[in-house]
Amino acid sequence: MSYIIGKKCVDVCDTACVSSCPVDAIHGPVFNDKMGEEVSYLKDTEDIKSITNPQLYINPKTCINCGACLPVCPVNAIYDSEEQAIQNDDIYSVERNYKFFGSFYKQLKK
Repeated sequence: MSYIIGKKCVDVCDTACVSSCPVDAIHGPVFNDKMGEEVSYLKDTEDIKSITNPQLYINPKTCINCGACLPVCPVNAIYDSEEQAIQNDDIYSVERNYKFFGSFYKQLKK
């Protein structure tokens, strides 16, 4: 399970969570390996508006579920689990997160 950045991050892309992550698991909105470096450039040039629903993402393969990102997110956009995101009617963010890193979310059936 991984932490998930939800809908509240869309169009915000505040990178406070990026620097708080001890394993560099947070990326986006364009590149999945640059730890959000493009955000400051995009905001400075207003090019961020050219990206559809820009947000940051947490790599589920890298995230160690430490919680360091939770208190620094200014919009409280981070769920502490995929299940929490789904319970909050935000499966869209779970699926989008996995797709960003080139994999697919397989929801477990109970």
